[in-house]
Amino acid sequence: MALLDLRFFSQALGESSSLTVIAPEGGVNDTQARLTGESAGVGTNGAMPVLYLLHGLEGDDSVWTRRTLIERYVGELGLLVVMPKVGRSFYCDEAYGQKYWTFLTTELPEMISRMFNVSTAREDTFVAGLSMGGYGAFKWALREPHRFAAAASLSGALNVAGSESFDRLREQVPQVWGDKGPEGTPDDLIHLLASAHPAELPALYQRCGSEDFLFADNQAFAAAAKAAGVTVDSDLAHPGDHNWDYWNEQIQGVLGWLPISSEISSR
Repeated sequence: MALLDLRFFSQALGESSSLTVIAPEGGVNDTQARLTGESAGVGTNGAMPVLYLLHGLEGDDSVWTRRTLIERYVGELGLLVVMPKVGRSFYCDEAYGQKYWTFLTTELPEMISRMFNVSTAREDTFVAGLSMGGYGAFKWALREPHRFAAAASLSGALNVAGSESFDRLREQVPQVWGDKGPEGTPDDLIHLLASAHPAELPALYQRCGSEDFLFADNQAFAAAAKAAGVTVDSDLAHPGDHNWDYWNEQIQGVLGWLPISSEISSR
């Protein structure tokens, strides 16, 4: 495995940014930087599967590798793990700020495809995140379901348009939605569920501990998914708080759940 700290200029953001990547050996496209070895996964056309792994409100692109054992957990999976930095944006094109949604959904996948031997097939593409990143993962999957085979949320902020949640977020991230709020927009996951075509969605995985301050938001999402006929692998019945002990444990369950082909995971 290689742990890469990438610095680049983002056209969407109009500024320099950073990106952390866990890459199987043999997965870098640039022949001058190619790593020797045989541990890269084999997705469609021999390319690697990819997991976009999203950080929370207080994190950045490095936080998953600093606070969990994610690098060890993916070592045998042949999986490229891409961890972008999006500030406190809730993975949105901010009302008063940067175009982080455009960066995430347009510029980032194109950049990753240029730099790495990565599959762009739906069956080889996954997204997951914690807290704000859980929201971002489900929003990306619900808005662009054709991209992903699976999406996972850990302790996600899944009901940002709820009155209590939005009052809190308006104080924490006033630049994201301004005064209008996300209710009824493509940033409202409950709204997206109501208009979704269940058969077209990727597999969805939801975990949140019962002591988490976002537990009620997760219950609301699970109820809305059931009402919309959307199947979610949801477990909200176990204790757990909004912390890295919980996420370090739960990300192992996510990785075991991802539909990575047996050919890849056995290598």
